[in-house]
Amino acid sequence: MISFTTDYGLSDGFVAACHGVLARLAPAARVIDVTHLVPPGDVRRGAAVLAQTVPSLPRGVHLAVVDPGVGTARRPVALLAADGSFLVGPDNGLLLPAAAALGGMTAAVHLTNRSWFAASVSSTFHGRDLFAPVAARLFAGAPLSDAGPEITDLVALPDPYVEQRPGLLASDVLTVDHFGNVQLAAPASALAALPAAVQVDGTPAVHAATFGDAAPGELVLFADSAGYAAVAVNGGSAADRLGVTSISRVTVTY
Repeated sequence: MISFTTDYGLSDGFVAACHGVLARLAPAARVIDVTHLVPPGDVRRGAAVLAQTVPSLPRGVHLAVVDPGVGTARRPVALLAADGSFLVGPDNGLLLPAAAALGGMTAAVHLTNRSWFAASVSSTFHGRDLFAPVAARLFAGAPLSDAGPEITDLVALPDPYVEQRPGLLASDVLTVDHFGNVQLAAPASALAALPAAVQVDGTPAVHAATFGDAAPGELVLFADSAGYAAVAVNGGSAADRLGVTSISRVTVTY
């Protein structure tokens, strides 16, 4: 299995070109598309989606490309996770949370073996010319050590802001999903001490287990399926109601 996560969108041929490389070099691989609708260049969003998805996927190769630094000095890398899966992509923080979700990283290499790449590598399309060929070779059983030298100084994303004290929980937004549900960086355990009635950015909300525990149109604060605190609207969009995005900070008071 090769999973595939990008910010390439669906209106161009970028995803298909990478699928074509995988089909030519690893025809036996089942390719699972995680998403190609990560907001352009949003590495934190891509990292969160990937990390929350890989535990549900078979062991294999996880190819991820959200790469605003493509063609610059940022390194192309491949990681080995504790469960035996590989992660392939740019060294910009995208892969490390997924490796942690798979038990931690046990090895990492800087991809420098050009014989593993396409014959000609575009400076703006490493997904097609570099990362997809490497993912295909790892799927086929090529040793990670042949891909390049081992490294230990991987780039990590900054920790999101989370503050909790009596009467207050403040947290960066981690993701906003298709439904407008707002996932916070705060863990679900942060909700344990909260009462049933709270305010989210000054708007009344109920602290409950699921969407239907709130009245239609009402805000609900809950523990989501990935183990994070989250805010939703029963039958609507919490992101629209609160006016937040993936770079916002939310404050819960009680």
